[in-house]
Amino acid sequence: MTDVFSRRELLAGSAALVLAAGSPALAQTKPDTLNVGKAVFSSFPFAALEVGMDAGIWKSLNLDINSIAFKGDAQVQQGITAGTVDVGLGSGPSMAYRSKGVPGIAVAVMAGRPLDMALVVAKGSDIKTIAALKGKRVGVTTAGSLTDWLARQISADQGWGPDGVDVVPLGAMETRISALGTGQIAASVHDLTEAYEIERVGKGTILTLFGDIVKNFDTHVIFAHDNLIAQRPQVLQRFLKGWFTTVAYMRKNKEATIKTVARVLEVDEAVVAKSYAPDMAMMSSDGTFTQAALDEVRKSVADLGMYDQPLDPKNMYTTRFVPVKV
Repeated sequence: MTDVFSRRELLAGSAALVLAAGSPALAQTKPDTLNVGKAVFSSFPFAALEVGMDAGIWKSLNLDINSIAFKGDAQVQQGITAGTVDVGLGSGPSMAYRSKGVPGIAVAVMAGRPLDMALVVAKGSDIKTIAALKGKRVGVTTAGSLTDWLARQISADQGWGPDGVDVVPLGAMETRISALGTGQIAASVHDLTEAYEIERVGKGTILTLFGDIVKNFDTHVIFAHDNLIAQRPQVLQRFLKGWFTTVAYMRKNKEATIKTVARVLEVDEAVVAKSYAPDMAMMSSDGTFTQAALDEVRKSVADLGMYDQPLDPKNMYTTRFVPVKV
């Protein structure tokens, strides 16, 4: 099941106007369409896609973006395999899927260490410290996902071994919040904006932020289908230019960014305003990979049991398209 967000009319945005003025040839040709899959809809960094739409950035680069929200990393990779997704926005651990036969590869880093991820417990829960989670059930989106690995880092950080908490894949945010409310799980891993919204509506409390636990990581990365790389590399290059132009726009236009992200995530603007600083702090400016973060991603794949051999870096990512200059 997917949610497709439509484009809105062009907003006043200096970055978009400059791009449009500098690309007269692009405006004279039919736009190139890209189906872009997001691992979840409720993520601030992923909402950069719609910020670019509202700012007219994709239009200025002659790109027609179909934004498709999935329910976890695995579904994005399934979309790439099926050929229905050209570009995927997912997590670092998803770099392992290529070694399992997925015809796509990471082409750029979206965001570094997980400053935008939080662990939430039910409002009024008896669990007040991480230590109290030992042996308890923690809800995540899907097996082998970023949320899965982060939940396991609680156990590793506390020295409890690989099974210190019981990780339970439950899918969408609503399902996990319901499970929290009924006591089926003791805690749940969420995007920070989600977590602030959960607190605002009185359904939970943030217990800890994962940026305090994980210091080096590629939390979110951009994937591209092999066919896009082989047959339309210039289109992919335009997409990446648009993405990182959007990130630069978001840094300079806080108010407009908050409005768009709040609309896309369907949360109050005050909630997005709280997560703006940490989210922007983790977002890459040019997509460059770093060895320390990649090493931690490889470790995460081993921790999740996704692949029984050390990952070959050639099957994880390509540096052909980065760094991106905007």
